[in-house]
Parts: sequence; C-alpha cells; structure tokens
Amino acid sequence: MPRTKPNALPWLALSLVVIVLDQVTKSWVLATLPEYQPIPVIEGVWNWYRTYNTGAAFSFLSGAGGWQKYFFVVLAFAISGLLGFWLFRTPRRDWKTALPFALVIGGAVGNVIDRLLHGHVIDFIQVYYWPGKEWPAFNVADAAIVAGAIGIAVFGLLQGQGHQRKA
Repeated sequence: MPRTKPNALPWLALSLVVIVLDQVTKSWVLATLPEYQPIPVIEGVWNWYRTYNTGAAFSFLSGAGGWQKYFFVVLAFAISGLLGFWLFRTPRRDWKTALPFALVIGGAVGNVIDRLLHGHVIDFIQVYYWPGKEWPAFNVADAAIVAGAIGIAVFGLLQGQGHQRKA
C-alpha cells in the first residue's frame, strides 16, 4: 500500500483560532461598546467603533436589499471549501501556502457566523490612515482575510520567481 504524505489539514486549527478570537471579540463589542460612537484607544490613530456591515469590503453591496447576505454566505463557503481542498493537497511542511489559506478560511467563516446570527457583520476596529481620515471599520476576521490574501499573493509571487530561476 503506498504511503501517503501528511497534508496541511492540521492548519485548520489556525482557522479555528481565528474564528474563536473573532467571535469572542465581537461578543465583547456587543456587550460593551455603544453603537456608532468612536472610543479612542490612541487618539487620532485607533478607535473602537461599533458599526455593522451588510455588504462586503468597504460596504460593497450593503444597500442591495438583503439578497447579498446569502450571496456572501455561499461565496465564503465556496472559497473556504476550495481552500480546504487545496490544504488537503498541500504538504504539511509548506507553511507559505497553508498559513494564508488557513487565515482566509478562519476569517471567512467568522464573518459568515455574523451574517447567519445577526444578518450583518459586526465591525469595531477603526484606524486612521491620515490625520482626520479614518479607514472603514473592520474586525478580526477581516484582518485575517486581508493578511491571508496578502500572504497568498506575496508567497505566490516568490514561488513563481523561484520556478523561473530554476528553468
């Protein structure tokens, strides 16, 4: 019987950590932060700011009338399923592939939980990119998705360059 190589599915434990951290922070936000009122953590740099997003990044499709909730749930499950399949096919030692995939899966599922429980995503981290100009509020799941997407892009580019040099 052929010996199978260990796959990267154990990296889903990181996805679970992201989901738990995301949901714990959102529970804290719902229990303690007032809606739509910035609470400075570092004046002019970082606020807690409880708000809601029925759309996707930068409130994309937030005013679409409700159908977008199901669209984003299906999209998140499809992407997470695809990344999970790729984790299954990825060698366990390939952390440059597995880590970003696990972050995206955890973030996507964290936001799906919000959509299914509340009908919207709870955002609460607000940072300034310029004096008096704040970035749209986000959450732990969003941060994991962005970090994972950056990792996929950066490590993908670096792996592509390595293959070009070997040719």
